[in-house]
Amino acid sequence: MSQSDVYQSPLVARNASREMAELFGARRRIMTWRRLWLAIASAQRRLGLPVSDAQIRRLESTLEQIDFDAAARHEKKLRHDVMAHLHAWGDVAPDARGILHLGCTSATIVDNADLVLMRDALLHVAGWLANVVDALGGFAMEHRSLPTLGYTHYQAAQVTTVGKRAATWCWDFVRDLSEIEHRLAALRFRGIKGTTGTQASFLTLLGGDDAKVLALEREVAGAFGFDTIEPVTGQTYSRKVDAEVVSTLAGIAASVHKFANDVRLLSNLKEIEEPFETSQVGSSAMAYKRNPMRCERATGLARFVITLAQSPLATAAEQWLERTLDDSSNKRLSIPEAFLATDGMLRIVTNVARGLVVYPRVIESHLRAELPFMATEEILMAGVQAGGDRQALHERIRVHSQEAARRVKLEGRENDLLDRLRGDAAFAKCNIDDALDPARYVGRAPKQVDEFIAEFVQPVRERYASALSRGADLDV
Repeated sequence: MSQSDVYQSPLVARNASREMAELFGARRRIMTWRRLWLAIASAQRRLGLPVSDAQIRRLESTLEQIDFDAAARHEKKLRHDVMAHLHAWGDVAPDARGILHLGCTSATIVDNADLVLMRDALLHVAGWLANVVDALGGFAMEHRSLPTLGYTHYQAAQVTTVGKRAATWCWDFVRDLSEIEHRLAALRFRGIKGTTGTQASFLTLLGGDDAKVLALEREVAGAFGFDTIEPVTGQTYSRKVDAEVVSTLAGIAASVHKFANDVRLLSNLKEIEEPFETSQVGSSAMAYKRNPMRCERATGLARFVITLAQSPLATAAEQWLERTLDDSSNKRLSIPEAFLATDGMLRIVTNVARGLVVYPRVIESHLRAELPFMATEEILMAGVQAGGDRQALHERIRVHSQEAARRVKLEGRENDLLDRLRGDAAFAKCNIDDALDPARYVGRAPKQVDEFIAEFVQPVRERYASALSRGADLDV
């Protein structure tokens, strides 16, 4: 059967990186299972169980000999994927078959492997986030002083700078990275705890020696780079762990959604656009269009991850007593797909942030159209300082502003407020042109960018220096 004949996940085919797709692929998953079986057997040998050096060497030499067809045949008969792969490994290492899975339950292997894969996926996401922070930080610094019209309620508000706006986007992603780092620091190994988490089977195997049971658990955890272990579990680690991780990914999705939507709005204003390739087609019908399709795709992926956050929460709430198996089929979907979609949207954001196109003259024209209204307070104060009556001047400005607004809205003509004020004798002593410098209205925005880059972006660059070259030739 050709791949073209059956459904293929767009998350893999169109969005996620090869690294993330392989991380959640069958080979990586089963290799992690095998590494766990080997680590447990090796630790049991050192603790005195009847496991020979020859058996360990046999497992080591066949570690990568995974016969997925044989495993599928076993699973068809056994209806159990863990046992199927246990038998498949036993087929190529028959002299070690008898010492595999001693004292274990399926969750000993599957849960610990899931945590290993989730940790590696979180590290991968952290690298992409660092790239986004670096790219947006660089963009913010480049345009730190470029005045632009601010918007609240999507209506013209006070002046900000392009760099300051980019810094607010960047700050969201810095926060997301901090959350990912927190999840990594809090992530614990499930441990070697047996069927209901009591470690009874291992206590029996190790002759009732508590110290050896704890040593076994610590050694296996250490083999996978964990220095903390879940203190208590049922058959599985608490599914709240999954819920917390996917909720963190949903937080990233919210940041992506905000950034992508803002770029889409600015694209409509023709102030800032995502990169557009020379031969790219914006619309199949309207040849002139430059649709923000990358940001649109990122928005769609972000929405998907935000909705996925509900599923692991429901799974965590639904676990009966020591465990129920309705978590398994759900986890196989919700965890990988949340990571694959997050990986995909961060690739898009990295690409867009590195290639944002700014149109200063359009930005200036929009600013000039609204600046006369914003400058009225400065003009009012100048008129008062020149000896005018504040209330009388305020009324003159109000009347002129209303008439200028009417001219713009009803007649589609240019804003002539400043010409009206120049022609009003009440403002004859005011230098109205001085009030038209946009830089007078940006406040501390450029300095805020400098401070933000130094305090928050630069430390990210230093911590993730080795990851910042990731995706230099991104094709999204």
